[in-house]
Amino acid sequence: MKAPALTQAEQRITGRARLAGVLGWPVGHSRSPLLHNYWLRRYGVDGAYVPLPVKPEDFATAVQGLKAAGFRGANVTIPHKEAAYRIADVLDESARRAGAVNTLVFEADGSIRGLSTDGDGFVASLKAEGLKLARLDRHGGLAQPHALLLGAGGAARSIAAALQATGMRVSVTNRTRDRADALVEALPGLGVCPWEDWEKALGAYDLLVNTTSLGMEGGPDPAFCPSLKAAGRGLVVADIVYVPRKTPLLAEAERQGLQTLGGLGMLLHQARLGFLEWFGVNPEVDDATRDYVLRGGRS
Repeated sequence: MKAPALTQAEQRITGRARLAGVLGWPVGHSRSPLLHNYWLRRYGVDGAYVPLPVKPEDFATAVQGLKAAGFRGANVTIPHKEAAYRIADVLDESARRAGAVNTLVFEADGSIRGLSTDGDGFVASLKAEGLKLARLDRHGGLAQPHALLLGAGGAARSIAAALQATGMRVSVTNRTRDRADALVEALPGLGVCPWEDWEKALGAYDLLVNTTSLGMEGGPDPAFCPSLKAAGRGLVVADIVYVPRKTPLLAEAERQGLQTLGGLGMLLHQARLGFLEWFGVNPEVDDATRDYVLRGGRS
C-alpha cells in the first residue's frame, strides 16, 4: 500500500480506535511507540500505540488486562519474551523456532497468538544495508560464513534460527554457560564459545551480534565495550541495541575500521508484521520512516 503524504495534522482517535503497545521493564528506551504512531498517522489509521512499563511479576496480569480492555495486541521486549512464549495459546512457526515471542495478537475468539519477528527483522536489516559476509577457504573458494552471538536469550534464539535458515554457521557465547548450552539443545547445530574466550577468538568469525541489553542506555552496563583487536578485517559488528544509536561496541568497531550494523534497522523491519496484524496495513520501511525515528519525531 502506497503511503499518502504525512501531514502535521493530529490524528483523530475515536471510540473505535485500534489499540496496541509495547510491554517491557524498562520500556522508556523503546522507539516502538514513535515508529507505530508515525505509521498510524501516515496511513490515516484510527488507532494508538502506547508504552507499557510492566514488572516481570505482573506480566501475565497485564496481558490479560490489555486483552480485556480491547487491545489488538502488543509487542514484547526485555525481559518478557520468554514469558510471552509461555502465555500464548497459539504459536506460529517463527515463535516455535525461536522459543520466544516478541509480538502478541489478541484474536477475536479470545485466544492469544504469539509470533517472533526479531530474527527475520535482523536478516532483513542485514540485507537492506547490503552488508556482505564473505570468507575464502584454503582453496580460494567461498567458505560458509560464521556468526557469533553474544547472549542466549529470546532475541539470540530468534536471530540464531533465522541466520541458520540462511545457511550460516552460528555460535553463541553467554556469561552463564548453562544458558548457552540450553540454546544449543534447542537449536541443534549451534556452537558454543566460552565467554572468557570470545574476544580472543574473533578472528574465526565473519559476523558478531550483540543480542543482549549490554550497552543500552539505562541498561545494566551502558558502557559495555569489549576488545575487538583480534577481529579479522572483514568482520561485521552488529548490535540490536538502538538506544543509543551508536553503542560503545559499534563505536569501537568503527575505530577498528570494521563494518557495523545498528539496531534501528531490525526494529523497523521486525515491526512491520505486528503493525499489519493490529492495524490492517503493511507499512513501508523507507528513508522517511528511518529519518523520522532517527530524529526522535522532531521535524
